[in-house]
Amino acid sequence: MSQFNQDDVKKVAHLARLKLTENEETQFVGQLNGILDYFQQLEELDTENVKPTAHAIDMRNITRNDQQEVYPHREDLLESAPDREDEFFKVPKIL
Repeated sequence: MSQFNQDDVKKVAHLARLKLTENEETQFVGQLNGILDYFQQLEELDTENVKPTAHAIDMRNITRNDQQEVYPHREDLLESAPDREDEFFKVPKIL
């Protein structure tokens, strides 16, 4: 795998419209090469029998099921509305 150099960082910075100092360019070269080194380590792993996954750990949805129920204090809510029509809030039209 090839390594990043300062010219690569300058090119990417130009495309992203970033103005980097020479010190920042040098810093990014090291950081990007560190990322590439990590990917190189990952490529050495045998993943032949590993199933694809979206999460590294087991995730479960812990939300409750939706259940429709009548709110016992509905009239109190409707009385506090600025405007209402029968059993509904009345709101201005939005076009």
